[in-house]
Amino acid sequence: MVKFLCPPSRWTLKNWPVLWQWTGLILVSVFFTLLWNSLHMPAALLLGPMSAAILFSVMNGHVHLSQKPFSFAQGVIGCMVAHNLSFKILGEIIKDWPIFLGGVFSVIIISNLIGWLLTRLKLFPGTTALWGAAPGAATVMTLMSESYDADIRLVAFMQYFRVICVAVIASFISQIWMASSNSGYQLPSIVWFPPMDWANFAKTLALIIVAIPISRLLHIPNGRLLLPLFTGLILQYLGYIHLTLPPLLLAFSYTMLGWNIGLRFSRAVVSYVAHSFFQVFAAIIVLILLCGCMGALLAHFTHIDPLTAYLATSPGGSDSIAIIAASSPDKIDMAFIMAMQTVRLIAVLLSVPFMTFLSHYHTQKSKA
Repeated sequence: MVKFLCPPSRWTLKNWPVLWQWTGLILVSVFFTLLWNSLHMPAALLLGPMSAAILFSVMNGHVHLSQKPFSFAQGVIGCMVAHNLSFKILGEIIKDWPIFLGGVFSVIIISNLIGWLLTRLKLFPGTTALWGAAPGAATVMTLMSESYDADIRLVAFMQYFRVICVAVIASFISQIWMASSNSGYQLPSIVWFPPMDWANFAKTLALIIVAIPISRLLHIPNGRLLLPLFTGLILQYLGYIHLTLPPLLLAFSYTMLGWNIGLRFSRAVVSYVAHSFFQVFAAIIVLILLCGCMGALLAHFTHIDPLTAYLATSPGGSDSIAIIAASSPDKIDMAFIMAMQTVRLIAVLLSVPFMTFLSHYHTQKSKA
């Protein structure tokens, strides 16, 4: 299994100079981006760097990405979402609150049931499966899990491997939907240097730079994405700012996000979890399929279009889903997607520790 997941040991970048590794990572990222783009995949600017970073990680590359550009990239993505939204996001929640809550909690219930079943079958140590199956807040779930008798390495692998699977599958679903709904549709070509309002661009940068340390001080879950999103939404609604993000800045941010996800998969971690790979992969696919079924039910019984319903119920990776939604046709309801993803993020942070407590209580009661 280790041989299946990792390249042969002689295929290593361990002894390459750091400059060569960075150069190689950039060139391979460009190659994969062009490859995904040639397949007409939404979010190719995210998937390309992510694919390259995974390849470099399992080949023992020593490319380390600072947390600062990743935090900045999350802030840019938050502003990108806010630019495409209005206070319609609140209207969506109030108007369709039964549908909304049903969609949010159905995904959480499905993920918790899968995690609980894997825990009961003792396929993973302690409460690892509960934390690994949580549909969102991957970084927070990984960090919190160590305090709850879970294997942090296995949780990290489950969380970030799920993010990758969700991003890739959601991109394929979006591409298939666009092709079937409009055979002549193609992803719009990017104008890299459009005319720009420099004053609003400076305000947008200031918002991101100020929001990041505030979210850190306040310990807001996923705050580097959510605080610029909601602050930008309010300021734009009040007319104080018109969020301005040039394509080059968005491409940089997508690259930082893709690298950050992919570089978490070192050869050591992949080798460590190799014996559990099929269980992890099966659990993730089942979770995605069941959430997809909930999306189908949501689309069937409501006014929501199928692609919006699918992206809204996709289990986690809200920043990746935001990028894919922004790359999809105009009729995609991004307000509904981001509202459901955001509320589910909060619900996940509350529900998983509670489920862990119940699991511990049940185990102690069984021993007694």
